[in-house]
Amino acid sequence: MAICEILLLEPVTNLGREGERVHVKAGYARNFLVPRKKALAFNRANERQVQSLIRLREERERRERESAAGLAKQFDGLRVVVAVKTGENGKLFGSVTAMELLEKLAEKGISLERQQLQLEQPLKELGQHAVGVRLHRDVQASFTVEIVSENPIILATGN
Repeated sequence: MAICEILLLEPVTNLGREGERVHVKAGYARNFLVPRKKALAFNRANERQVQSLIRLREERERRERESAAGLAKQFDGLRVVVAVKTGENGKLFGSVTAMELLEKLAEKGISLERQQLQLEQPLKELGQHAVGVRLHRDVQASFTVEIVSENPIILATGN
């Protein structure tokens, strides 16, 4: 198996970020990365290009981090109320999912991707829940979700 060293021109999932020198199998570089202009073979002539890519990446990441920090301020004290149908004793029919939370956030003018919500399980109980949001690798925020009943809760009595 031949291994070659390449310079990434753009981020490649599970491989690296732009400007990084990585070792990959020669066939992967020759047949996939280089033809799609995601990478080029690394040599001393490309040294200047490496420095330029690193500077551009750092500048882009700085802008993204600042943008994410500005968005994180919108989450300070944010409270989202979700009304759901409930049965006896306040038991939910179904659950509140990430997609429903994204719709509620969109109503408040905040646009996010589903992967940015740190919701491991759908919310299945009435009450307040803290939900984390990963806006950038270095910037995280959270907001409160309050799940309330649409209909009055009828407590079942055990007579």
